[in-house]
This record gives sequence, structure tokens and C-alpha cells, in this order.
Amino acid sequence: MTKTPHTDTGGAAGLKRLGRIAVQLPSWLAALTLFVMMAMTFIDVILRSAANSPLAAGPELTKIFMAIIVFSSLPMVTWRGEGIVVDLLDPWFSPFAARVRDFLVDLITGVLLFWPAFRIWDFVERARSYGDTTEYLQIPMTYIVTLIAVSVVITACVLIIRAFTGILRPQWLRYEK
Repeated sequence: MTKTPHTDTGGAAGLKRLGRIAVQLPSWLAALTLFVMMAMTFIDVILRSAANSPLAAGPELTKIFMAIIVFSSLPMVTWRGEGIVVDLLDPWFSPFAARVRDFLVDLITGVLLFWPAFRIWDFVERARSYGDTTEYLQIPMTYIVTLIAVSVVITACVLIIRAFTGILRPQWLRYEK
């Protein structure tokens, strides 16, 4: 009886797959929101031109949709390292020193990002206690601000995970299409 070779990589493959799904879900939310915003803008332009009657809640919805797009994309952009980077000093760093630098930058940024996340969460509590709503549609502000707070917390966690991944498994940070 021959044994079939087993190619278990520990939990690495499952963890990597879970990471991809976690990155893709907010991307789909951002894409769907962008499509809805595009359709809303199209309808607003048609109504404005043909009937001289723009959507009253158009600017309000645009602000909400922009918040959803930006903050749902933030963890994905962070994980992929696609933020704005100033690389003036990169030629002076050896590959090892660059990994240590990236580790420290990601770790410190991730830890420090919890402070604005908790401040945003304070705003969520205040908005809920005051019953803040949007002007035209009366959408509770807590929904939007909660999305922002959760997104910032997730981004902080992503930065910390990215810091240790960059040191322990740098090949996982290479974006694969």
C-alpha cells in the first residue's frame, strides 16, 4: 500500500485565502457603492436637464457614498501597500534595513491609528445619544460613523499584521493578481 504525498503547508494556505477574502469583501462594497453613486449621478443629471428638478438628497448621498468608498477601501489599500509613499531615502537602505524600517513604520502607524479610531468611536456614541441624522433622508449618522470607526480599527490591525508579516513572511505581501 503506497501513501499519497501530503502537501499540507500548515495553516498558511488557509490563512492566505482568508486574507484574500477579507481584502476582497470591502472592495466589492466599494465597487457596488461606486456603481450606485454613478447611477444616482446619471439620474440627477437627467432630472436636472430634462425636468429642472435635481435630486434633493443627491449631495447628501454623495457624501455618504464617498465615505463608504474611501473607508471600505482603506484596509485593502493598506494591506497591499498602495498608499502614498515618499521613497527619497530608499537607495540608502539595504534590503534588510528596508524590511526593518517597514516593520517599524507599519507597527508604529498601526498602534497610533487606534487613537483616532477610538476618538471616532466617541463620536459614534455622541451621535447616537443626540440622535444625529442626515438632513434630507434622516439616516442616522451612527451607521456611517460606525463604518468609519470599524474601518479605521481594521486598518490599524492590518498595519500591525502587515508589520509582522513583512518580517516573518515577506513573500505574502507581494500582490498576486
